Amino acid sequence: MSAPIVSLEPLTSTTTFDKLRPLAKSGGCASSSCGVSGKPDNVDPAVWGKIKDHPCFSEEAHHYFARMHVAVAPACNIQCNYCNRKYDCANESRPGVVSEKLTPDQALRKVIAVANEVPQLSVLGIAGPGDACYDWKKTKTTFEYVRKEIPDLKLCISTNGLALPDHVPELADMDVEHVTITINMVDPQVGAKIYPWIFFDQRRYTGIEAARILHERQMLGLEMLSARGILTKINSVMIPRVNDDHLIEVNKWVKERGAFLHNVMPLISDPAHGTHYGLSGQRGPNAMEMKALQDRLEGGAQLMRHCRQCRADAVGLLGEDRGQEFTLDRISGDVTYDANKREAYREVVAHERRDHVAAKSQAIGQVKAADSRKPLLFAVATRGGSRINEHFGHAEEFHVYEASSRGIGFVGHRKVELYCLGGWAEKATLGGVIAALEGIDIVLCAKIGNCPKDQLAEAGIRAIDAYSHDYIETAISALYTAEFGVQPLAATA
Repeated sequence: MSAPIVSLEPLTSTTTFDKLRPLAKSGGCASSSCGVSGKPDNVDPAVWGKIKDHPCFSEEAHHYFARMHVAVAPACNIQCNYCNRKYDCANESRPGVVSEKLTPDQALRKVIAVANEVPQLSVLGIAGPGDACYDWKKTKTTFEYVRKEIPDLKLCISTNGLALPDHVPELADMDVEHVTITINMVDPQVGAKIYPWIFFDQRRYTGIEAARILHERQMLGLEMLSARGILTKINSVMIPRVNDDHLIEVNKWVKERGAFLHNVMPLISDPAHGTHYGLSGQRGPNAMEMKALQDRLEGGAQLMRHCRQCRADAVGLLGEDRGQEFTLDRISGDVTYDANKREAYREVVAHERRDHVAAKSQAIGQVKAADSRKPLLFAVATRGGSRINEHFGHAEEFHVYEASSRGIGFVGHRKVELYCLGGWAEKATLGGVIAALEGIDIVLCAKIGNCPKDQLAEAGIRAIDAYSHDYIETAISALYTAEFGVQPLAATA
């Protein structure tokens, strides 16, 4: 099959990933480099092959590739104080929430429908809404069905780890290359404050005994995965005054046992969710507390900073959820998989990523050359593609980057209420946006009006739209070097 003829114009707000879909009609991809950008020097080639298109395991990949979760595993074997699984909720975005539970047959139909319409799709995950390893029969059957129809999809699961050791050999046999384990403690004394009970070996355990069993099983499962070369991401929920300081010890333990990534997430605590923590008044951390903990963890297990705490039926790029477009009632008749769109999309992304890698490398070099010890925090409005391509008033989240003598690094994201609705802007909402941007020095966006720009300035935040559609790192480098009196080199297009 010959390679498609595709446009390689920048992925701007008018040339988004959605607009790339028609390119797939021209055919598949003959290049072996589809989806490949420059491999970092410190990443093993075998590992790079596993993560380069996985939006959760690669920060760079999450700008280009999408994930899909299928809610086939509702049964769970532990109770967490931060969890209350709801099975019919379309308006909340948090783990454990779904709009509809699926059988493996229904899941297959849905995966094919999504793969045909979302060319960015690269990963299929099972993240509950219960536990993928405890509800193992449904998990395994779903993976077997999907692997037969769409063999190039990466398969991954999320689990609390209690039943994980029983299924590691089968995960390896099915070529599941990515597993996420939620580990919130390595000290049962701390665990007893997080987990009221577990169900293990046909018995219910509570208190410190329950936490001890869970801890031992989690460590065993992690070690077994590492021994088989399966990449493991550790999710930890940061719970102020419960395990926030303790997560430093968790980070050390999981690094020693071969974890590839450690993802520290903020506790979501709202009385409306009906969780124990929500009803008892346990607060979650704010953005600056999260950053402070992540900074303390630097030098330990590699950190994931781009997590969105996805629903158990999420579809799309990280930070977006198109799940409601693909509910069962919208999928009519038989569906047949067509690989052309996804293959053509990868060819487009291959070129874009190579261009971005060169621009990013140059930008980081310029920032390091500035030789300033003062860091600056940038909040970026982006739709993806590593570009500044979102209007300030249309942003529902901002990507946060830090520029310093170490270069340019992705710090995390800040969710905000939509400021501009149908051409109208709400002053009260802008106040919430400004509060969410605490600690930010500069906001980068494709466009911003004078009113919000002035109010941001009053809060000590500069808003700049002069770099619309540029690569994020290129704009940050230009501003940082200008700030500290260093003349930047000519930017890469």
